[in-house]
Amino acid sequence: MPSSFKPTAEQHAVVEAALGGGDLKIKAYAGAGKTSTLRLVAQQLMGRRGAYLAFNKDIADSARRGFPPSVNSRTVHSLAYAGMPSTLTSRMNLPAEPPHELSARYGIGAIEVPTITSKDVEITPFEIGRMIVDGLGRFCRSPDPTPCSYHIQVDEKVHERAADWLRENLLPSVVRLWHESIDPRGRSAILPDVYLKVWAQQDPRINADFILFDEAQDSDGVMLSVLGRQRHAQIIYVGDPYQQIYEWRGAINAMAQIDAPERPLTESFRFGQTLATLASRILALLGEPTPIRGQPGIGSIMVEDSAISPPVDAILCRKNATAIWQLAAGLEMGHRPAIRMSPSEIVAFADGADQLLAGRRAFRPLAFALFESWKEVQSFARSAAGQDLLPIVQIVDDRGTDYLRALAQRTTPEREADYVISTVHRAKGLEWKRVRVVNDFRFMLVNGRLTLDEDEMRLLYVAVTRAQHVLDLSDLREELLRLFSAHR
Repeated sequence: MPSSFKPTAEQHAVVEAALGGGDLKIKAYAGAGKTSTLRLVAQQLMGRRGAYLAFNKDIADSARRGFPPSVNSRTVHSLAYAGMPSTLTSRMNLPAEPPHELSARYGIGAIEVPTITSKDVEITPFEIGRMIVDGLGRFCRSPDPTPCSYHIQVDEKVHERAADWLRENLLPSVVRLWHESIDPRGRSAILPDVYLKVWAQQDPRINADFILFDEAQDSDGVMLSVLGRQRHAQIIYVGDPYQQIYEWRGAINAMAQIDAPERPLTESFRFGQTLATLASRILALLGEPTPIRGQPGIGSIMVEDSAISPPVDAILCRKNATAIWQLAAGLEMGHRPAIRMSPSEIVAFADGADQLLAGRRAFRPLAFALFESWKEVQSFARSAAGQDLLPIVQIVDDRGTDYLRALAQRTTPEREADYVISTVHRAKGLEWKRVRVVNDFRFMLVNGRLTLDEDEMRLLYVAVTRAQHVLDLSDLREELLRLFSAHR
C-alpha cells in the first residue's frame, strides 16, 4: 500500500474483525475501496497462506500484482481445472455439437407452443438443443446434486403454462447430457462449467489458511457450496448485494445466503456527495436503510437538462439494441465512439433480420428467437413488452441491414475513442469521469405509480455509480422524479 494511504474507520474495523478469526462478510458499496481493504487484510495476515478468488481472469491478474506473495490469486475455474484429469478438461477443446444435431440425436423435433401474444409458435430443434445445453450450464453453476426443471430457461414470450410443460419434458434430456458429459469414456465436447461441477462434487480442499472471495454477490451456488465446506480456512466474502445483476445466467443473491458476521464499507472513493445522495435514494427503494457516503473533496454534479448535453466519456444503456442505436447516432454526428460489443454481435442482428425478412426463422441473436417473420418483430417492438427491440427495428426499417453491418466496421478502439458505449452489465466494475445514462429501463405503472422491478433497480444503481464527476441523467429525469415521489 502507498505510504500516504490512510485507512478509514470502517476499513480498520474490517481488519480487526479479520484478525479476530472466523468467517467474515464485507458489504461494500460501489467504489468503497474493497480491493484496498482486502490488501490491508492480506498484509495483516502475512505469514499465513492466502487465496484470492475471482470470477474474472483480468481481476485475478490485477490482484496478483497487488497482494503479497503469500496470497495465491486465481479464478474459480482455474482452481477446478487444476484439480481435474486431462481426460475431462481436454474435451473443452473439441468442436461443440450443433444444437439441432443434439435435438435430432435425442429424437426431439419441433414443438409448437402458445405465446403471450396469443399466437402459437414453433420452437425449432435448434432452439430446443440450445435450451438443453443452457439448462446443463445452469445446473452446473447451482448447488443442486442433480438437474431440475427450473434450470431450463424458456423464452419469456412463451405462455407460462406452456413454459412449465416444456421444462418438464426437456428435463430428461438435460439429465442425459449431464451423464454423457461426465462419462469417463466420453468423447464429446463439454462446457467449462461441467468440470467446475465435477470438481465441486468431489469435496475439494483449497490449500489456504484464509480465502478472500471477491464479487461474492454474483457467486454461483456451486462455488458457495464449495467454500462452505472449507472448514480449515477463514473465509472473507466481499461484495455489494445491490450490484447483483446476473440472474439471467443463474446467479443468486449470495450475500443474503452467507452466514457470517458482517462489516460495512459505506464510504465511496469514486464520487462526491451529490452522486452519493442519488445512489442512496435508489438503495432506499431497495430497502437499504444505510446510505452511501461520497468524498467531500470530489466535485460531482448531475445534469438533468437535455439542452446542456455535456461531453461524456461513457454512454450506458440497459440493452444491446440501444447500445447499437447510440453507436449509429454517434457516428452520424461525426463522433468516434467505441462500443463494448464485438462486431459479430452487431452483424448477428443484421443476419437475423435478413433471415426474418426472407420469411425464415433466425437462430441468432436470441432476441429474435420465436419470431417467424420481420412483421412479427415490428409488431412486438411497438408493444409494451417488446420495446427493447425498437431501436434495431427502426435502424433496419429506415436504413437496412447493410447499414447495421457497416456500423460493425466503424467502431473505434476504446483508447482512441471520443467515448465508449456500453451496456450496464458490461460496465460493471468500471468507472469514468463523465457518464450519460440512457433511458431504456423497464419502468412500469403499478396501481398508478411508476416503479421498477428489483433487478431493474439494481441495474440503475450500477449505472449511476459508474461516474466520478459528471452524471448526465437528463434522459431519465422525468421517470426518476416520478419514481422517487411515488415511494416517499
